[in-house]
Amino acid sequence: MPVRYLLRRLLFLVGVVWTAATLNFILPHLTPRDPVMERVAQLAANQGLMGSAAQEYVNSQKKLFGLDRPLAEQYVDYITRMMRFDLGFSMNEYPRTVNNIIARTVWWTLGLVGTATILAFLLGTILGALLGWHKSPRAVSALIPPLMVFSATPSFVVALIFIYLLAFRAKLFPLGRPYDVMSIVDWSNWKFLLNVLHHAILPAFSLVLVAAGGWGLGMRAMMITVEGEDYMIFGEAKGLKGSRLFLRYALRNALLPQVTGLAVALGGIISGSTLVEVYFNYPGLGNRLNAAIQSLDYFVISGIIFFLVAGIALATFIVDMIYPLLDPRITYQRGT
Repeated sequence: MPVRYLLRRLLFLVGVVWTAATLNFILPHLTPRDPVMERVAQLAANQGLMGSAAQEYVNSQKKLFGLDRPLAEQYVDYITRMMRFDLGFSMNEYPRTVNNIIARTVWWTLGLVGTATILAFLLGTILGALLGWHKSPRAVSALIPPLMVFSATPSFVVALIFIYLLAFRAKLFPLGRPYDVMSIVDWSNWKFLLNVLHHAILPAFSLVLVAAGGWGLGMRAMMITVEGEDYMIFGEAKGLKGSRLFLRYALRNALLPQVTGLAVALGGIISGSTLVEVYFNYPGLGNRLNAAIQSLDYFVISGIIFFLVAGIALATFIVDMIYPLLDPRITYQRGT
């Protein structure tokens, strides 16, 4: 791979992250809501904070978080911190840092949504490949309507249906939470792990069904396109086995757009799980982001979104680098 191409892609990666970070800083400041004043309103309602004490609290909080400085200074400080991966402090849980909040919650999201995304990718890709392959049994085509229905249904709607039917009515699964209330958190205890798995089945299944429909339809379209290529016709004319044509020629070439989509899906893992985590009261990043938006916790919002954008940009960069390994026809020559 030419060094010039690698450097150009790295600069593009930095530019994407910087642009996203800048928008991430600007957009929250455009809202008419003031996070400090809203915090004061809560304290006034709960603890009777008012008058000079309230004003003193406002001044101290704005000074503590740097909100009393000019916007340009705040922006320079923000970008400098982002370069060090210092995401600041939570305004509502001070002195807890945003890095600490992400570190405590990201594993729940990776465990739930990451696993669900990979399972949906594998299931949808296999089903889509079979649906698009002209030698597949006719019975396989019966899967097309369910895939279309689930791909067009939001995951939180499927989650609500499952909560009502399987958790509330049938009582086969818990209504929410990552584990039983009375459980002792012990990751070395297999009974606790089974309890966590039991609680994760419904939210994971909600995500898998919806995502698998999209992966399946996308893979089916790519397989139909690939089957019309000259190398497929030539391979069939040479008498290659159907399994070899399917795996080595059709499936391998149809996978490229799927892999790109998987990279974006894994990088943007939070955005697709927010409402599902909220409905199941799952302590992941999506649920934490929703709580931060409700309370207007600037630094938690910007920190999680920055984490999300950086993940998407990095995942896309990695896929771009490994494309030649997936398809020998792709080369990174000078000027490309």
